[in-house]
Amino acid sequence: MNSTKHPDEAESGRRFRPDIEGLRAIAIVAVLLCHAGVPFLAGGYVGVDVFFVISGFLITRLLVGELDRSGTISLRGFYARRAKRLLPLSAVLLTVVGILSMILLSPLRDTEVAGDIVASALYVANWHFAAQSVDYFAQGLEPSPVLHLWSLAIEEQFYLVWPGLILLTTWLFRRRGRSVRPVLWVVLALILAGSLVYGVILTGDKPAFAYFDTFARAWELALGAAVALVATVKLPRLGAVALGWAGVAAIVYASFAFTGETEFPGTAALVPTLGAAALILAGTALAATERGVAGVRFGAGWVLSLPPVRYVGRISYSWYLWHWPAIVFAAAIWGPRLSVAAGLAAVAASWIPTQLTHMLIEDPVRRMPSLARMPNRALALGLACTAVAVGVGIGLSAAQPALDTAPLSEVRGAAALVDEAMPQETATALRPNPLRARADRGSSYYEGCMVGIPGTNSNRCLYGDPKGDNTLILFGDSHAMQYFPTVEELVKRHGWRLIVLTKAECPPEELEVKSMVEDREYSQCDEWRQNALERIETGDEHTTVIMSGDTEYTPYGPDGEQLSGDEAAEAMEAGYLRTLDRIKAAGPRTVVIRDNPTSTADVPSCVSEDLQHLDRCAFPRHIEWDREYDVRAAERSSGTHLVSFIADICPGEVCRAVIGNALTYRDKDHLTATFARTLEPMLESEMREAGLM
Repeated sequence: MNSTKHPDEAESGRRFRPDIEGLRAIAIVAVLLCHAGVPFLAGGYVGVDVFFVISGFLITRLLVGELDRSGTISLRGFYARRAKRLLPLSAVLLTVVGILSMILLSPLRDTEVAGDIVASALYVANWHFAAQSVDYFAQGLEPSPVLHLWSLAIEEQFYLVWPGLILLTTWLFRRRGRSVRPVLWVVLALILAGSLVYGVILTGDKPAFAYFDTFARAWELALGAAVALVATVKLPRLGAVALGWAGVAAIVYASFAFTGETEFPGTAALVPTLGAAALILAGTALAATERGVAGVRFGAGWVLSLPPVRYVGRISYSWYLWHWPAIVFAAAIWGPRLSVAAGLAAVAASWIPTQLTHMLIEDPVRRMPSLARMPNRALALGLACTAVAVGVGIGLSAAQPALDTAPLSEVRGAAALVDEAMPQETATALRPNPLRARADRGSSYYEGCMVGIPGTNSNRCLYGDPKGDNTLILFGDSHAMQYFPTVEELVKRHGWRLIVLTKAECPPEELEVKSMVEDREYSQCDEWRQNALERIETGDEHTTVIMSGDTEYTPYGPDGEQLSGDEAAEAMEAGYLRTLDRIKAAGPRTVVIRDNPTSTADVPSCVSEDLQHLDRCAFPRHIEWDREYDVRAAERSSGTHLVSFIADICPGEVCRAVIGNALTYRDKDHLTATFARTLEPMLESEMREAGLM
């Protein structure tokens, strides 16, 4: 038994808990199968929450044990143990990810992954990815190969704060002759309650952000810490066995029952975390008996202590690190939509580096006697590992080929189609530069005119001549906002004024839709649309509303059910007509800009790989029938003029990545501001033909 004892537990003098090693196995298997895409285990992400409880328990048990024995805690020793336990393998992983990114990913993806690597090396990956989670324009991007390191960042932040908080509590209350343990209970209760309430509120408001938020997750670690403060648990043997199996059942239930639509973490996270806490408490009760945790046959602790289960738990840290990059890089090779079989194959293949690094790096380093005797060496090793990982990220960014930005005088965009019959297949310079295409969104976006997910009112976004005789109102979601440069050029030319009413992933049609970012009903969209329409209704015959929107939303039916296929298209078309009729009834004229095609691949990422073969980044212009409801609604709405730029974006049967030295798309489905600006003559021609000028 001693040969397999966890080093931290050996140093703390605590009895080894084989059931906790087995609990790690449950957690990692749930995560692996979930990430591989196994459909009936969509809730396997709760394995991360189980890891949080385990970490809170083990670290607190170690710290309190040291406090009981010596009366203090050696922060240097604690951080030395954490450094040698976690950082060498993490540095190796980030280095390998950097190398594979250079080989398998595009230069644009490499620059993005480089930032992810630096954030991961500095233990702030969760905040880094939290910021991306609420950025609507980051939603269509391929996942980072180090996305999974957000959870390790939260644990590192816990390790940074918790030992010092225990020491501070000890110093404050031992001076007054009081016992520290009851005070620690109070501290943990406050953290647990405060963090849980905060997490529940934030999950209801910003679930994507809450998922990565340290403060919304702290209660899970605090729960494990509270279990560690329970010195003894007196339960009858059958009661302990029942409690253990109840804990396993809770974790398994959450793994099978939860989905991507479950509001998480929130109150839902109580199911797997309380399950993990129950199992650990059951083990604590059995550990005090003569038979021990593993001695009660057919108990959960006995099953989790079986050698094969413990083996998986023992390599869980390594496997967690390697499995996600394997999936992401497999997708880079075989295509972004991996089958379940391909996902499982990638996870299985990741066992090879898992086993190798566990044997050659993780175990040898954390058991190295010289590092145990001399904490300063372990700390130096940790700093060196961090420096190497940061250097990898910086180096990956610096190693990208320089791509020239075309001067404005050489950028014709859509105008090039007038006298150039052949599509542009090569370029020496482009605008925007593909490596910076994400930011080419138009000035109104950066001036707060795109209302975020939580918002319900548009700012006063007025452009052009405030006293102009004619008013244009740009109304819709980000697919309307992408035409801001087009419309802005028009109002500047004619001395009109422009009002911008746009909201992220909120279509103009009057219908409840699902938020793609939050993956749930989107009530803020309905409220914003109502407020925007009330502002539009104050217009008159000198006001023209230019509407556009993404046509890939999931609508809800009258009974709250999600619609799909023809049923969804018919509902969206009816909603579009309701909006058009309401606007026209108030007086303003209406123009609908047909939605643009969506690429299956990230356009600037593809272009950044090779400017000499731009044809490989083109994609079919075909649009499915159920995505053309905006066209049908405009044709059915008397007096509404339909504008289509598809022939300008997709000359022939394919949509071009570059036209007239202008990069057309900044991601999969949004036009660059540079290219959109060149569509202004086409918009003016259409409006003149419709008698709107």
